[in-house]
Amino acid sequence: MVKSLGADYVIDYTKEDFTKSGLTYDIIFDTVGKSSFSRCKKALKTRGIYLTTTPSLSIQLQMLWTSKIGSKKAKIPFTGLRPSSEKVKDLLFLKELIEAGKIKSVIDKRYEMEQIAEAHRYVETGHKKGNVAITLHPL
Repeated sequence: MVKSLGADYVIDYTKEDFTKSGLTYDIIFDTVGKSSFSRCKKALKTRGIYLTTTPSLSIQLQMLWTSKIGSKKAKIPFTGLRPSSEKVKDLLFLKELIEAGKIKSVIDKRYEMEQIAEAHRYVETGHKKGNVAITLHPL
């Protein structure tokens, strides 16, 4: 699925530990908290960046430490905290990419609003492949 979306190289984390492959990366972006900065550090190039969207005390301490020392950095994007004007620019840019067919949305499953608890349980399994959509019906 990921290759069909345009990826050149795909790592199946259930079969391969990318941190032990010997390859190094400019950026490692852990979008769901499946990894850690300390685990990924060896897989980062010099001046590489580890990004995560899951703020924990551990990553916050590593962010503070790596901001002062070392060439490899740990960061949390906190994109939601940017000014609204910046977020609007990003949304307009994404809109253009979608309209040009450069971004493809992948919907794994759809649920009715009444099934939202079931949808949440499915997402928590960690096995979704794409997005889970909730269908809202107009009143």
